[in-house]
Amino acid sequence: MNDLETTLKNIQNVKVIDDSIDYQYYFPLDLSVSNNELSKHDLNSAADFENYIENQLILNKSKVAYGGYNEERNLYKRSQIFKNQETEERNIHLGLDLWIKAGTAVLAALDGRIHSFDNNAGLGDYGPTIILEHRLEHQQFYTLYGHLALESLDNLEIGAFFRKGEQLATLGDTSVNGDYAPHLHFQIIKNLENNLGDYPGVCSKKDLAFYLENCPDPNLLLKIQA
Repeated sequence: MNDLETTLKNIQNVKVIDDSIDYQYYFPLDLSVSNNELSKHDLNSAADFENYIENQLILNKSKVAYGGYNEERNLYKRSQIFKNQETEERNIHLGLDLWIKAGTAVLAALDGRIHSFDNNAGLGDYGPTIILEHRLEHQQFYTLYGHLALESLDNLEIGAFFRKGEQLATLGDTSVNGDYAPHLHFQIIKNLENNLGDYPGVCSKKDLAFYLENCPDPNLLLKIQA
């Protein structure tokens, strides 16, 4: 475990969505290629997929479904942004998804400043996205919040400071979030390089080792699952 991962592991009481929802109402959602149940559903339809998640929440008596870090998925096959003739298909998820209804409050994971933001419009993309820059114990790193409501970008300013737990945004619906069931894509990034308002949230098997090193498991910080 490297220095940043150790630091993240030692931080307590971090939430990135509605603080009133206790972790006992979270349940792990398997969206991997090995989940045969998904073959019964039309992943090309955001409405059908949203119904699937809502039914899973009811069945599990939960309010939030979570998971997806380092998970190989078929979910991205419908979008051309994850594949082209020159490169290997990107289908391994690098963040942690928190599936809950549109309009839910999104919170800053830690004290940080707005590094950049953008509306990454298009099928399968993030939609409205905010990246925070953090400096902690002489370490600089970033957190990315994707699939937000368009209004979340209104009046944002680069450098604006948000405290840990302060509302940063709200979740968007399918019309603005890349045509997904409503959820937050939360990702930790060590080196953002020259990216502004965007960073790969899905990678190919060929590049997996690099991205897992640069994007630590968000659960180290959130501690949803021990």
